[in-house]
Amino acid sequence: MSAIYGANKDEFVTSLAAIALYDGDAEITADNINTLLAASNNVVAPYWPGMFANILKDGGAEKLVFSVGGPAPAPVAVAAAGGDAPAGEAPKKEEKAKVEEVDALDGGMDMFGGGGAKTGDY
Repeated sequence: MSAIYGANKDEFVTSLAAIALYDGDAEITADNINTLLAASNNVVAPYWPGMFANILKDGGAEKLVFSVGGPAPAPVAVAAAGGDAPAGEAPKKEEKAKVEEVDALDGGMDMFGGGGAKTGDY
């Protein structure tokens, strides 16, 4: 935890407190989050518990937890174009030529201005 500090630590410990409340089937409120934070000797900015409680109230925690990997978007129906294709056949799509991607670092330059050689501190 010493590597995490400031607002990042506040957000992290508040989210862990909210997850613990959800996992324990307790109501996710600002007061419950503050109680859990105090019990774990964590002090956060006063707006964090209320913000998490408002986001996760009224089933928001379930929506958040179960929304990961949701359903794929529905396919879009394509209107038939002209009368060129016989009935029952989909119109053919024109294939685009493949564009080869160019790697910006192919020339040996890196973002710190060095050549391709492994010199220096990193």
